[in-house]
Amino acid sequence: MYKSSLALMSATALSLTLGIAPAMADNADAADREQIIVTGQVLYANQINALRTPTPIIDVPQSLSIISAEEISQRGFNSIGQIIDYTPGVNTSQGEGHRDSVVFRGVRSTADFFIDGVRDDVQYYRPLYNLEQVEILRGPNALLFGRGGTGGILNRVTKKAELDESFTGYQLSLDSFGGYGLQLDHNVSADENSAFRINAMYESLDNHRDFYDGERIGVNPTARFQLGEMTRLDLSYEYLDHERFIDRGIPTGADGEPVEAFQDIVFGDEDLNFHTLDAHVFRATLQHQFSDTMKGRLSAFYGDYDKVYQNLYASSYDAVNTPDQVGLDGYLDTTQRQNLILSADLIGQFEMAGFNHTFVTGVEFIDTVNNNDRLNPVWSDSNDDVEFFTIARPLATGGGSGTAANGNATTLAFSDPNDDTEADVRVFSAYIQDEIEISDQLDIVIGARFDSFEIEVYNVLADELRERTDENVSPRLGLVYKPQENVSLYASYSESFLPRSGEQFAAINGSNNALDPNEFTNLEAGLKWDLASNLSFTGSIFEIEQRSPQVADNDPATLDVIESEITGFELQLQGQLTEAWFISAGYSYLDGEQVNRTGNTGLRPRELPENTLSLWNVYQVSDALGRGLGLTYQDETFINNSNTAILPAYTRVDAAAFYDMSERFRLQLNIENLTDELYFPNAHSTHQASVGAPLNARVTLRGRF
Repeated sequence: MYKSSLALMSATALSLTLGIAPAMADNADAADREQIIVTGQVLYANQINALRTPTPIIDVPQSLSIISAEEISQRGFNSIGQIIDYTPGVNTSQGEGHRDSVVFRGVRSTADFFIDGVRDDVQYYRPLYNLEQVEILRGPNALLFGRGGTGGILNRVTKKAELDESFTGYQLSLDSFGGYGLQLDHNVSADENSAFRINAMYESLDNHRDFYDGERIGVNPTARFQLGEMTRLDLSYEYLDHERFIDRGIPTGADGEPVEAFQDIVFGDEDLNFHTLDAHVFRATLQHQFSDTMKGRLSAFYGDYDKVYQNLYASSYDAVNTPDQVGLDGYLDTTQRQNLILSADLIGQFEMAGFNHTFVTGVEFIDTVNNNDRLNPVWSDSNDDVEFFTIARPLATGGGSGTAANGNATTLAFSDPNDDTEADVRVFSAYIQDEIEISDQLDIVIGARFDSFEIEVYNVLADELRERTDENVSPRLGLVYKPQENVSLYASYSESFLPRSGEQFAAINGSNNALDPNEFTNLEAGLKWDLASNLSFTGSIFEIEQRSPQVADNDPATLDVIESEITGFELQLQGQLTEAWFISAGYSYLDGEQVNRTGNTGLRPRELPENTLSLWNVYQVSDALGRGLGLTYQDETFINNSNTAILPAYTRVDAAAFYDMSERFRLQLNIENLTDELYFPNAHSTHQASVGAPLNARVTLRGRF
């Protein structure tokens, strides 16, 4: 298992067994397919490596999934949420209609996102136009990624300029709702030591809900310079301009389930519900190969984000006493954030004391300046932040003026300050990990990370300044036993933490300032089995334990430590069943119980489906024609922690067909919700359940020359 050099660092990005089938790839990419078959066992080792070291997937003591750019295109994925639908162990949350929100093994997160291994913690919908692949790692990942990462992390790997190649790729798409999109991927090699690449997108948004519209623009030029035989510099700039209508779904009724009669009603305002994001992101990476067994990497990241979201939503509904009325609340929220992240890694391999070692050590510095403010609404009729309206399509409010349920005219003003905070965050981290080859069959992975998390928050409204520093050590231990080369049995233990300032640094006020971070431990054991060179099975069983200190009810000077657990297992099969038949199947089982100061409550954590299942098949009918059919199933899940609101179980069936008109052009059709099922995929709170899209289709023309 030991590699005599770091040559694998230049290996192909994706394991065939965790990627799309060769039969699905464009004819123009035939040469690349052969390389994937031969060398595709290492996690995108020629990129910024999420695992830092050139470790074969079968030797990683952790559950993970990889989705390639080719699979993203062929499956018709247009969002992080669509990828999550087909990934075991994770499910989506609503994200209030303006951000990606993923539930990793029962732990909701809006900040455990990374781009090229660097933290990407601003709340927004992340585009897919400029990606080589998406990696989803389950279980706490604090050793390599720091705070958070409790149930898992999602890392996007971006496309880089390629030396000695010139090409242009494009994609045109149109969906049955009227939305359309354009993508461009152009690479030019100026000479043998420099190359430039630009990825760009424009997307006009539309869907099945009233008032919904929007557009997304993304431009990402990159450059690569070979500064010497052993030194390479990658530069990247990305501009994002996103606008969209915010839809927060429909209320639940007396039975706790979404009211199906409201499926076509938008509980918001055509003019007031919107989200905008303007972002400028710069990235630079310098890599140097010191020797065949030693490599160093320096990276710098700077992001400047300006975000606004404003919305009205259903906050109260009484199906028994006032079934024809709904209470609307809302807010206007702005965020300005600047992130500076500097990191350095050293990766090497050596022999010591008769054992082979693969180690990574590194440091990271993060400087974040975050300004956030929120204004609550005031309705002129009630002089309150909630106003009741008669349920109709549309509601009797437009631009913040309308007729309340009592017949009185009412006008909305976002004029009640809820909070206004200015936060400065500085994080210093250092980590080391060693993969020790004890024998040809046994590896040990051991390491630890130190984090110093300093936060200073000025509460403008209270004219109050609060500061806090948390210092944590996050250990990791893993064992990998390989009874034969294509089979590994693993066990792992890891820890992670989340400061009480929360993911977005706004929760430090009040008693939170005195509380230590939440701590999480993860135990996982699993099996990875390469059934053939292009077919893999993985399975894991795990337990996540959370320890959360809380101020004691009867004595504010003491703390109660509340512990809770989530347990479960995952199964995944992916690859070629036959030369013409590709399959990707995943199943997860999750269980957990809420715990408070008095012990177990008998209540299940929200957004924790007991069973999820996904299945995707692709059959290559001929050299030019292929077909795909799949389904995703999610068990009943609770919307709230009181277990009074429920998302019913659902099964969605999807399909695809593609035809290669030539070696350079492909026409494909993707169909979502083939059976036109009414379903509710996720929610944010009791009366905000998302309405899934009905039967819809997208036609795409893809080409490369």
